[in-house]
Amino acid sequence: QVHLVESGGGLVQAGGSLRLSCAAPGSIFSIYIMGWYRQAPGKQREWVADATSGGTTTYADSVKGRFTISRDNAKNTVYLQMNSLKPGDTAVYYCQARWIGSIYWGQGTQVTVSS
Repeated sequence: QVHLVESGGGLVQAGGSLRLSCAAPGSIFSIYIMGWYRQAPGKQREWVADATSGGTTTYADSVKGRFTISRDNAKNTVYLQMNSLKPGDTAVYYCQARWIGSIYWGQGTQVTVSS
């Protein structure tokens, strides 16, 4: 059983910032692609951002320029820095680790952006 432990969600006003964290086992973190997804009420889960073990990052168009994904290899942790938050960013955010044939999810953390 692989546990991804998320933290950092909360309530913030529009225009504010939050940073999400996701800690993974070292054996996973060193080779897996780490990503963030989100699911708003009544909507499907959608991809937000990815970071490979080599440092390549990609973003959904809806968050590009506002969110930054990063990896701390010493702490086996991936972060999602979210700036200029909008009410439309309100969702449960999930951390994902994936590699060939394996996908693991965190428990999710709520992010609520008030207008």
